[in-house]
Amino acid sequence: MSDATTEVKDAATTVTTPVDAPAQDDTTSFAERYSDVLGKVNDTLDQVDWSQMGRIGKIVGIFAAVIIAQILIKGILDTINLLPIVPGLLELLGVVVVGQWSWKNLTTSDKRNALVQRVQTLREEYLG
Repeated sequence: MSDATTEVKDAATTVTTPVDAPAQDDTTSFAERYSDVLGKVNDTLDQVDWSQMGRIGKIVGIFAAVIIAQILIKGILDTINLLPIVPGLLELLGVVVVGQWSWKNLTTSDKRNALVQRVQTLREEYLG
């Protein structure tokens, strides 16, 4: 191998790489594409019937309020879980409430039958 071949390769690579011309073409074509897309978006938005958007706005507002409420509730519950004794007490409270409800509604067959009847009437009332 000789040094002449490497000099030719270096000379060939430096001559064939213009840098400034494609950069200007890319920004020009990007600006043109951007203005075309904005024009199409504006045309589409002009065709929308905005008088019916009040109902959709209310639905979106309700969804946003529910999401914010869930975030706040999660923050409160996480704060309660950080306290050392409160999660255990809440779990005990849940067990006591379930035990009382079970004692009140499930101890005799008459109470169980009455509970089944209430569930069936609620099911018929709401599901038809």
